[in-house]
Amino acid sequence: MAGNEARKIRGAKIAKAQDFTERGDGLWLVNSQSHGGKWLVDYTGERPTCSCPDYESRSAFCKHIFAIEIHEQRLTMPDHDGQPEKRKTYRQDWSAYNAAQVNEGEHFTQLLHGLCQGIVMPAQTGRGRPRTPKADVVFSLVMKVYTGMSGRRAASTLRSYAEQGLTSKVVSYNSLSDYMKDPSLTPLLRELVRESASPLASVERDIAIDSTGFGTSSYDRWYDQKWGRNKKKRRFVKAHAACGVNTHVCTDLIISPAGDATQLVPLLDGTRVRFTVEEVSADKAYSSKANLAAIDAAGAVPYIPFKEGTKGKKGPAAWKKIYYYFRFKEDAFMEHYHKRSNVETLFSMVKGKFGGSVLSKSGVGQTNEVYCKFLCHNIVVLVSAIYELGLEPEFWQGEVA
Repeated sequence: MAGNEARKIRGAKIAKAQDFTERGDGLWLVNSQSHGGKWLVDYTGERPTCSCPDYESRSAFCKHIFAIEIHEQRLTMPDHDGQPEKRKTYRQDWSAYNAAQVNEGEHFTQLLHGLCQGIVMPAQTGRGRPRTPKADVVFSLVMKVYTGMSGRRAASTLRSYAEQGLTSKVVSYNSLSDYMKDPSLTPLLRELVRESASPLASVERDIAIDSTGFGTSSYDRWYDQKWGRNKKKRRFVKAHAACGVNTHVCTDLIISPAGDATQLVPLLDGTRVRFTVEEVSADKAYSSKANLAAIDAAGAVPYIPFKEGTKGKKGPAAWKKIYYYFRFKEDAFMEHYHKRSNVETLFSMVKGKFGGSVLSKSGVGQTNEVYCKFLCHNIVVLVSAIYELGLEPEFWQGEVA
């Protein structure tokens, strides 16, 4: 159902129940439907306003304003007698889902092995103990994160992978801990996240962008002079992700404490290496003239809401075009914008299956561990696509890491 139509129907229910009070001089108090408070609807200006969060975020008619408009007979009562339409549901292909779940472990190891085969390690020069191939290191680290076991408990499992020929040697648990803290692995893991998504390039054309945090065991502590007591705040690892809206595959990932808006262009550029992008949806934290111009220059359409008070008269052509589309065709705009919720689904899937916190103590280790979590997620998505879409994943078509 279109956004404004749904608000109008909810407003009609308020109008029918007369759940409001007229204060006079163009002011109305409308009872909140979710708590015991009231919202102020103000008709004293050029256009009605409301103090509710929905109006403040959109600067457009909310259900409270619609209620007054219907009560004052400036709008007609919508259909359905104030009752919302039945929510649309989608059937799950349970046979494909069950097959993917039952066979996930076998497919996971084979897909990860194939992905790691594209890792090229420079030839060793000079004397010394032969270095462990990075393909073995990455395979072992990702499998450790996938199984959720400690390095010691994972040792027997990693030995079985070596016996199966999935790795050329067994990486000891002490070495695994050291490799997790290796900064040279960080750019490689990001590239592997991108490549693990590449088999779905023919399926994904629209991406959603957002950030999330993963908890750590570290805390910032300080003494609060005002309240006279010690305080602490948990540290988080911030992950910026681009997500395909159909399969929830992560097309690119950046681990950085930087602000959200600054990461949109790098994520878009990283995604476009392997994907053709037609739409980009993100929340208003990413709203800037530079970001909209970059999306437009990439041949995609930005669906990013504008911040309150934003004007569309000045700025690049893409800024003006989307501004007027947002203001005057809001329902159509919001249908595209709400694809953004898929990136929240991505974060929920990663944290639900592989944990919302990291075990590593060092900053580099925490970064690499989050990359491993998203790499695990992408491979799981590929397993589902094998059964649901008939996909035959292939990696490194013409390039290696």
